[in-house]
Amino acid sequence: MPGVDVCVVGAGPVGLTLAIGLRGLGLDVRVVDRAPAAKREARALVVWPRAAEALDALGVAGTLRRHGVELGEVTIHGGGRALGRLATGWHRSAHSRPLNIEQHDIERLLSAELAKLGTEVEWDTEVTDVKVHDDRAEYTLTRPDGSAESATAAWIVGCEGTASVVRDRLGIPFQGRRRAGLQVVQGNAHADWPYGYHPGHGHIFLAPRRSLLVFPLPGGGFRFFCFRDDPDPTLTAPPTLGELRDLVAETARLPHLRLAPTEPVWLNRARFSDRVAARLRCGRGLLAGDAAHAWAPVGGHGMNVGMLGAHNLAWKLAAVHRGEADERLLDTYDTEQRALALRYIHEMRLNFMELPLPPLGYHAFTAAVPLALSLKRFQQRLDWQLSDLGRNHRHSALSWRRSPAGRASDGRRGPRAGDRMPDAMVTAGDPAAGPVRLHELLRYDTWTLVVDAARAADGAVRRALEQRCTDGPVPVRLLPVTPAYASEARLLGRSGELRLVRPDGYVGLVAPVDRPECLDAYLASLAPQAPRTPHTPHSPSSPSATAQ
Repeated sequence: MPGVDVCVVGAGPVGLTLAIGLRGLGLDVRVVDRAPAAKREARALVVWPRAAEALDALGVAGTLRRHGVELGEVTIHGGGRALGRLATGWHRSAHSRPLNIEQHDIERLLSAELAKLGTEVEWDTEVTDVKVHDDRAEYTLTRPDGSAESATAAWIVGCEGTASVVRDRLGIPFQGRRRAGLQVVQGNAHADWPYGYHPGHGHIFLAPRRSLLVFPLPGGGFRFFCFRDDPDPTLTAPPTLGELRDLVAETARLPHLRLAPTEPVWLNRARFSDRVAARLRCGRGLLAGDAAHAWAPVGGHGMNVGMLGAHNLAWKLAAVHRGEADERLLDTYDTEQRALALRYIHEMRLNFMELPLPPLGYHAFTAAVPLALSLKRFQQRLDWQLSDLGRNHRHSALSWRRSPAGRASDGRRGPRAGDRMPDAMVTAGDPAAGPVRLHELLRYDTWTLVVDAARAADGAVRRALEQRCTDGPVPVRLLPVTPAYASEARLLGRSGELRLVRPDGYVGLVAPVDRPECLDAYLASLAPQAPRTPHTPHSPSSPSATAQ
């Protein structure tokens, strides 16, 4: 029998998020990392709203928020003058603004949360070989003293970065190519400059062939992050503080700028490839984070997409492991996460706010920025895109829309199948308790059937829905709600529709309340196709073709 339920390889933000999700769902998890100890490298800086919601569902977002700084506004500069300001927090969420917190702090805090759940990270422990079988994964661990250990797990997940041993041993190609002509120079420093230090305020400086992002750090000082052309690709050494100062001074037109290093000192030069694994699952082996997909850090979403993938994977892996769902559920992790990564790579190639532009493109873009930033609708749309709240799985095999007879599925009222369920203000249960955010009522350990409370007041309707929730293969809870205000109704959808919300907060099924057979069919599609024990699931098969 396998030694543990899941072995997670890599204790970065993605591996730790996955492990916390799995432990919260009752699985036995082992986490190993070849690093000698928790890292002190700064690296990623921003947790965007949707990733914060995912961490909130796992019970750890509050810890990160207490150690970070919410970014409320960014001033855009070009040609030595301010072009306008971009505000954040336009959209409904308990985490509507991006959170600045350095990656090594995220890892430290998540490691501590995981330890509370009974799992300590095994540092200085490298996975050197992996083999997957129908009922288990075998892996070999080596340590600095040369000792080796052969171990087994029901599942193994590679979260150990772009040079993934798990991906290599599973024989999965890492498809893509290097990003030519782009160099990233970054570092943390205290600045003696005219803009002061305001924790919730950042800056973007635009110049020909340069784009400089400056964001406040929680402990004081700034992260200077410069996308630039790559005139000397042979230069690989980290920049000196003097080189960073000159680059910032020239881009921001601040000749008298002075920088002082932070503690710890962190300066970095990097070039990147845009790559996505050909598949994220090979039987009992899976990939997440940079082992699954990586791209140039334009937009700063790489870590966030990885954590959202871990949030997507943990509940699916637990359901399959417990024998509640068929292994095809894991195939939807593959298709959903790969599609998300490929969309980001495409969109970030069009991010002209951060990509270095040639002189003609720079002048055209900066001429348009003041007008664009003066438009509320532009600000809202850009914030929606950056926040990741609008990311969806509409084309997933798990996203079903069943329309009432004679009514087209126009999708103009409420979330569509595959969308994130909005965080509307609702009343549930005792109206005297007052309004509450819908996301506070959703849970990561169960599916939630959201229906209009007035429709659920019909005894026959409620009994039919409750019976199906009880009889389904996966845990489902019925949640009758009422919009707290008239303006909230559009966020919940038509009162005659039910919405089955996945544990990760996305809508799986939209169907008429008076057609419970649609719910029957959806839940039946999740059920294991043949009897088996939780530790010996079926071999992989294609996702269901019944979705619309």
